[in-house]
Amino acid sequence: QVQLVESGGGLVQAGESLRLSCAASGSTFSLIVWGWYRQAPGKEREWVAVISRTNTAAYADSVKGRFTISRDNAKDTVYLQMNSLEPEDTAAYYCSAAKNPPTRWPPTKYDYWGYWGQGTQVTVSS
Repeated sequence: QVQLVESGGGLVQAGESLRLSCAASGSTFSLIVWGWYRQAPGKEREWVAVISRTNTAAYADSVKGRFTISRDNAKDTVYLQMNSLEPEDTAAYYCSAAKNPPTRWPPTKYDYWGYWGQGTQVTVSS
């Protein structure tokens, strides 16, 4: 089994930055893809970014150029650096991970992911 724990959320003003962390524990050696999703109140969970074991990354159009996903293998941790935050970025952010190779890239479908964290709240004020 794999456990994912997010941290780093908070309240910031528009234009500021935050870095989210997702610490993995358990059978992490088998993970090959990690992702970030977000869910705003009253909306469906949406894909934000993904990174593979070979550090190939992809981003949703809404965050491209502002967010960066990265991994630290030694710490079993995935990060989401969020710059130039906007009020529209306000949401609960969730980390995800998978053991199976995706059938398409990037793997954005919710049911692809085998593991999810509990989420961390990001609130951006205008």
